[in-house]
Amino acid sequence: MPETPDLFAHAAAGTPARATADYSAKDIEVLEGLEPVRRHPAMYIGGADEASMHHLFAEVLDNAMDEAVAGHATRIDVELAADGAVTVRDNGRGIPVDPHPKFKNRSALEVILTTLHAGAKFSDKVYHTAGGLHGVGVSVVNALSETLTVEVARDRELWRQSYERGKPTAKLESLGAVQNRRGTSLTFRPDPKIFGEGAAFSPKRMYRMARSKAYLFRGVEIRWNCDETLLGAADDTPATATLHFPGGLADFLAATLDGRKCATPAPFTGQARFPGDDGQIEWAVAWPLDGEPFLNSYCNTVPTPRGGTHETGFRGALTKGLRAYGELVGNKRAGQLSAEDVAGGASAMLSVFLREPHFQGQTKEKLVTPAASRLVETTLKDHFEHWLGADPEAANALLALALERLEERRRRKRETEAARKTATRRLRLPGKLADCARAGAEGTEIFLVEGDSAGGSAKQARNRETQAVLPLRGKILNVASASAEKLHANQELGDLALALGCGAGANYNAEALRYERVIIMTDADVDGAHIAALLMTFFWREMPKLIDDEHLYLAVPPLYRLSRGGETAYARDDAHRDALLNSQFKGKGKVEISRFKGLGEMPAAQLKATTMDPATRTLLRIRVEDRAETDSRVESLMGRRPELRFAFIQENARFVADLDV
Repeated sequence: MPETPDLFAHAAAGTPARATADYSAKDIEVLEGLEPVRRHPAMYIGGADEASMHHLFAEVLDNAMDEAVAGHATRIDVELAADGAVTVRDNGRGIPVDPHPKFKNRSALEVILTTLHAGAKFSDKVYHTAGGLHGVGVSVVNALSETLTVEVARDRELWRQSYERGKPTAKLESLGAVQNRRGTSLTFRPDPKIFGEGAAFSPKRMYRMARSKAYLFRGVEIRWNCDETLLGAADDTPATATLHFPGGLADFLAATLDGRKCATPAPFTGQARFPGDDGQIEWAVAWPLDGEPFLNSYCNTVPTPRGGTHETGFRGALTKGLRAYGELVGNKRAGQLSAEDVAGGASAMLSVFLREPHFQGQTKEKLVTPAASRLVETTLKDHFEHWLGADPEAANALLALALERLEERRRRKRETEAARKTATRRLRLPGKLADCARAGAEGTEIFLVEGDSAGGSAKQARNRETQAVLPLRGKILNVASASAEKLHANQELGDLALALGCGAGANYNAEALRYERVIIMTDADVDGAHIAALLMTFFWREMPKLIDDEHLYLAVPPLYRLSRGGETAYARDDAHRDALLNSQFKGKGKVEISRFKGLGEMPAAQLKATTMDPATRTLLRIRVEDRAETDSRVESLMGRRPELRFAFIQENARFVADLDV
């Protein structure tokens, strides 16, 4: 009978069976005290690099801020010394120094600094809200510091104890009585064995962290002091500063935006208590019209760069609030708004204070408290709706901005879907497009013609190498008076944009334009002129850069054909016809004059010779000299207000000598 193979001993490829032979109880290692932190710092502060080292400062500062938020401290001092040591001092109650009831041979101060999960923040008996909740913050700082010294002024007596790499170097000692001092002072220097010999704190980063704390709680004053030798010539960080902001987050937002133009005259700011005394919220929101938006969120003054449930509630409140306002004023499209449309363009500061919040991981970068979403949304939505109702002008401006973002989002979605389709198959061009053979845009042109009849003649007359033809069905949509929904649903304009390949609106890409010249070729009559005007309006509103880059042209087809004997000429309008009769055809002999009903009635040879052959045709290049005047004229003649067109007709009717009707 064959032996049964030892599957466990050979589970890892290449591992000898004897590797497990000496495995016994003595191989089980138990890490005690702060040794787990020193062995695996990434589990507690996210890494062992210079960036993670700043988390030590954040932990100590958070403890001081918890004292301030609890109402026991009004001032925090932050100092960065030339040797890289950091001192954080508050005027709070001071860490208890009396013997701990469970560890009677050690003070409570020593227990907190040397024991993981030891602290006063596991319940709300001492702190109603706090940023440090795991009881590992200051003990981790102690474990990862080369040296740490703590001083506590409590009950008019000063105490001190020093540590090296997490272990006390002496007993807690009393330094005697003090009269005008209270609170905790902690000085530490990160361990180069953990973070590397060259690791150093960034004054600029530390200053910003301290400043953000002052903004988050208007009841605290933070005094910043940095050794000047640590500041570079290009560093704008002050050596000393007093950070106190009575306006809270509103002050921070105003300083950050620094005069940028926003959609509303004033930001949406405020603070409120959550129902049931479950904490509070403060917010400051603006919608800048330029630059990148941002959302900085905090819970119990702890930054949450990865967001969380409070940000979910924030976005929901703004979205539902603006939807409700849109429905109130009768805007049906408001119900289609998403959080991306409303909150995606906002620059905002959001701060919540919660009892027993839950964070993801020890570094607390994401809030995962389920109730936070409901609390924030319910509280903020009511205030937002009141703010919108109190200022209809600002509310309408914000609604218009959100609807613009809605259209941009839909346009991006359509383009993404189109790009996804073309990634696996050849570009789908409109079925009526007769494309040119040349691959690149250089030297190519596309003729936009009205109807299949004209399209048929143009396709026969074209140079297949460089000339493309796209027939359009009758008069296209007037984009100056149409809604965005009608514009996006219009098949003719969709085919036109697809044929050009350059996108439209904010997504216009000049480099993607498939042709060097875009030529509007319509009949030489009133209807043809109207169609040309509609097309030019489309390009002006949706692709203005195509005009700026001088890609748009008007063809000049003839309206009349004049012949006598073997002599033939073409006239573009009545005035040109009369001029030919008085010059080229002046004299004896009858001149036969025929008027073209349209480009579709012209033989392909005549259309080529008169309108499409670069050697014999005439093209008018569309240019814009005064953008404001052009925009005003387009709005007056093509926009939604008929009274403007009526006024234009009244002003200019006296100049009309003949009507083509």
